[in-house]
Order: sequence, then structure tokens, then C-alpha cells
Amino acid sequence: MKSISRLILAGSVALVALWAADVSGKWTAEMQGRGGNTMTVNMNLKADGAKLTGTVSGRNGDTEISDGTVDGDNVSFSIVREFNGNQIKQNYKGKLDGDTIHFTVKTEGGNGGGRERTFDAHRATT
Repeated sequence: MKSISRLILAGSVALVALWAADVSGKWTAEMQGRGGNTMTVNMNLKADGAKLTGTVSGRNGDTEISDGTVDGDNVSFSIVREFNGNQIKQNYKGKLDGDTIHFTVKTEGGNGGGRERTFDAHRATT
């Protein structure tokens, strides 16, 4: 009886892993920045089951993501940056669609608090 339970559990874990989105890799996006200027953002993501880790690039280098999750084709994570002594948190929520992730990012803190933007990140080919 124990071996049947273990087999069912192992099969369930494998099935969940198959449903998880394949978001691991490098992603690039063009986002609207301050003053309407376009800026390129690079993301390096690594999925391990439902856990998502990685970095997001910015003007001041790479920032580690936190609270990263993958649930089917949905991904979410946060980054926290500091500008002029103010902490600014950005909460990213995205949906994988092939080699594109459709993101919404909401900013907390600073002058941009409550601001929400949408953008698409594309899987880097190199």
C-alpha cells in the first residue's frame, strides 16, 4: 500500500512540474520610463518548480527578485530598489504566451506609488 501511495505522489509531482511554465532564461523588454523615454530591461529568470528566482536589470545594475512564483503560465515576483533614500517596490505579474510574457507592473512607494504599467518581455534568442 505504501508503494502505491508513493507512486501516486511521484506521478502527481511530475504532473505539476509539466504544468509549470517554462520561464527559465533571459528575457528583454522595452518599457516606458520617466519622461516617456523608452528603456530596455533585461530579466534573467530561473524556475524551480513553483519557485522563481533571478534578476531584473536597471539603470543601477541588476536587482534580485523576491517572492517569485510560477503557477501554470502565470508568473509573479517583486523587486525593491532604493532611490535617493526612498524604497520603491515593483510587483510584477505576468502570463506566459509562447516566447512572450505579458506583464503588468505596479509600483509602491516613491513618487510613482500606485502607478501601473503593462509591457511584453520576449525570450532572448542568444
